This record gives sequence, C-alpha cells and structure tokens, in this order.
Amino acid sequence: MDVLSSRILLRPTDPARTRAFYGDVLGLAVSREFGPPDDPGVVYFAGQSLLEVSGRGTQPPAGMSVWLQVRDVHGEHERLVAAGVEVLRAPRLEPWGLVEMWVADPDGVQIVLVEVPADHPLRRDLR
Repeated sequence: MDVLSSRILLRPTDPARTRAFYGDVLGLAVSREFGPPDDPGVVYFAGQSLLEVSGRGTQPPAGMSVWLQVRDVHGEHERLVAAGVEVLRAPRLEPWGLVEMWVADPDGVQIVLVEVPADHPLRRDLR
C-alpha cells in the first residue's frame, strides 16, 4: 500500500455544532470546504493529518479518539475550560514522559491533547 494522504472522518449527530467546536473552540484551521454552503463538509488541518467533519451520523461515534500534539497543554486547559469545553481529565505527566489532557467534542469523541516536554527523548536527536 502506497498511502499518499489520510484524514480522520467524523459524521457528527449535529454537524453545525461540531464544526463550531473544531473550528471556533479548538481553533483548527480550515483546509477546504465542500458541499452546500448552508451545511458544508469541512476539512481541518490537524498537524500532519486532516480531520473532516461532514455528513450526519444517527449516533455519536463510538470507540474513537483524536490525538493532537500542542505546544502548551496547561495553556490549552485554561483556554478550553473558559470556553466551557468538557474536560475529561486535567493535564498530567504520564509515566512515558508526555503531558496529556483529555477533552470531549460535542458527540463525546475523546480528544487527547499532548505536550512533549523539552527534556523528552522525542525532542532530542540521539544519533
């Protein structure tokens, strides 16, 4: 398999609410929009990946998580709490050395926000 591109597809129960969450609350930049202007599909940049919010699901997505690396988990925690986002778990240093915080989108999809500390091996070239 020669994968050239990829994206996460979300089919939310309330597309407008979910677009507002990812675009306005999380602040993800738009890669492209398509479909009808009153109910577009939107593809957001999500670091090295893309996240597409399009269509409508009859049930909230089950068993999936979105992992987003950010520069400052604690700063995002303060910002998202002030915006009324449901925080599932406050930031904490994990045994593997990353700082993680968990939040939920409007359908309950778990979003893991991760900060790689300056002294973590992922930040150092060990060659």
